[in-house]
Order: sequence, then structure tokens, then C-alpha cells
Amino acid sequence: MASPAMAQAKKPVNIYIWNDYLGETTLADFTKATGAETKVDLYDSLELLEQKVLVGKSGYDLIVPTAEPTLSRLIQAKVVGPLDKSKIPNIKNLDPKVLKLLENSDPGNKFAVPYLGGTVGIAIIPEKIKAVAPDVPLDSWDLIFKPEVAKKVAACGITVMDSAIDVIPSVLNYLGLDPNSEKKEDLDKVEKTMLAVRPYIKQFVTGQNINILAGGDACVVMAYNGDAIQGAARAAEAKSAKVEYVTPKEGVQVWWDTLAVPADAPNKDAAYQFINFVLDPANTAKISNTVRYANAVPASLAAVDGEIKGNPGIFLPDNSKIKLFSLKPVKQATDRARTRAWTKIKTGK
Repeated sequence: MASPAMAQAKKPVNIYIWNDYLGETTLADFTKATGAETKVDLYDSLELLEQKVLVGKSGYDLIVPTAEPTLSRLIQAKVVGPLDKSKIPNIKNLDPKVLKLLENSDPGNKFAVPYLGGTVGIAIIPEKIKAVAPDVPLDSWDLIFKPEVAKKVAACGITVMDSAIDVIPSVLNYLGLDPNSEKKEDLDKVEKTMLAVRPYIKQFVTGQNINILAGGDACVVMAYNGDAIQGAARAAEAKSAKVEYVTPKEGVQVWWDTLAVPADAPNKDAAYQFINFVLDPANTAKISNTVRYANAVPASLAAVDGEIKGNPGIFLPDNSKIKLFSLKPVKQATDRARTRAWTKIKTGK
């Protein structure tokens, strides 16, 4: 007779994850290795993930929140549970430096493990930009945030991420302010900056940036580095445009997405199985090779494609000169103020 744990493990593991965020064979390989089936739902913004999980009884066994601010909010709300690390032996493979970084959001690394990480920068199509604005800098946030530059570039299309969580800190940093500032006067400066360029922004979108770049539908796209690099690869295959990923000279946000288990997950054992599977070096290498994001398992690098692990836009070298900043928790009142500002920015009113 099967034990309760074995019977539970045979139920599918319900995963809620970003689109285009698994290896080509990750799910099939997991089922082959464990016998457990998977059911995957996709989201395209952190706000959507929070809305679904915060109400409880989401039915998901595994979610993929960004460390800051999403994971820290979910921990504070007690909607994710502490991990049973005894069921995740491959946790030993994780990079201690990344775990230390994540302690800002998850003290003691009790509630989550790092999954994939990267930066928030700009994907550009240089040829299209030069055709409409030959004199603009290609290594600066000026492409989006400076009105006289954005006005020129708008002719070939500017797309900004539909994410206050990512955009507002990036603008603060561009303005020479603390990206984690909670001062009203600093948020007012962000609002003023974005409203000045709002007429030149074609669209606010996050989940479709890979397709936008592959189709050459915009020449300046604020994007996660992996999305930009995936979009570049697809554009090359389609011979639609040459896409490059830029880490602007003013600095970029570095982030980590994590794997966490909701407190009311119906199938926690299968979730632990999946986490353990992903933290195997061979399996996480396949994921990085597909989605072109850095992972937190150093032993995986032996199996990561050379063009990916050697790309400084993906795996930042230790001697990188790129200016980086990371996010810290902010007060609920600041969150609400940012949400109001973001609504105003998007509507232009």
C-alpha cells in the first residue's frame, strides 16, 4: 500500500511561473525522473502573481516570486511557508553569495531558494534607431527617460515595462537618487520625468517583450536581460532585425527570482521534488541554456553553453564595471504611493 507521501506525490505539481521561463524539456525530464506530472499556469507581471497568491487558496504548489519586493511581501503576509530543507538535498549546490544577497528579503533563507537572476536594461535595434535619430547615445537611459531623445526615437517605437516595481527604481537611479527612496519629493520627480516622456512611449508591456523584439515591433525596449537576449536570438532566426542588450551607463537593477511554496499548497512534497530537481546542476544548466538567464548553481556552468556563460549581459563577470543596484523592502505606504503614481504615468493624466 502506498504511503500518504507517495500518494500525494503522484498528484500533479501545480506551478505558477513567468512565461518563457523553463527549459525546453524541464517538465518532461522532471516527470521522467520522478513520475510526478506537472500543471503550469503563466503570469506576465509580479502584480498579477501577488493578486493571485495573497487571497489564499490559489491551488498552486510552487510559485516564482522575485526576491524584492514580492517575496518579502508574501513572507510578511504569511502566505508562503518555510521550506523543509531536508526534502531538498540539492540545496547544497547553491551559491553562498546569492543566498547572502537574498537574506535582505528572506532572513536565514527560510522561505525560498534562488532560481534565475539578471538585470533590467534596454534592448535596442541600433539600425532602426540610427535611421531616425543618428546622434542619440545608445548606452544610456536617455533613450527612454530624456524627452528630447525619446521624442526622436519614438518614430521607431519605445516600449516600457508594465511594472512599477521595476520602472520606478530605475528612474530614481537615473536621476541620481536612491533607487529605494521612500521620499515623496523623489517619487514626484519620477512622476514628472515619466509624464514628460509619456507621449513618446508606444506601449507598457512586460510579458510580450520577446515577441516584440523578435518581430522588430519596437526599437527601444526596457526589458529583463534574458528576455532581451531571447528576443535577439529569435530575431536572428527570423532575420527580422539585429537586437542588442544594453546595460545603461547610469546603472541597472540586479534581481533574483526565487522558488517558494505557498503556505496552503495542496501538494508540498511534489513542490520539494521539483525544487530539488531544478537545483541539480545538469537540469539548471538546461534552463539557463533555453531562457538565457544566470542561475545560482555554480556547478551548472560546466554544462552551460559557452556563448551564454561567456556573455557579460547574462553571467556578470566578477570584475564587471557595470553599476548595479538591488531593491530593498519598502513601507506599505510607499507601495501605495508608487501604485498611484504608476497609474497616473500610464494614463498620462
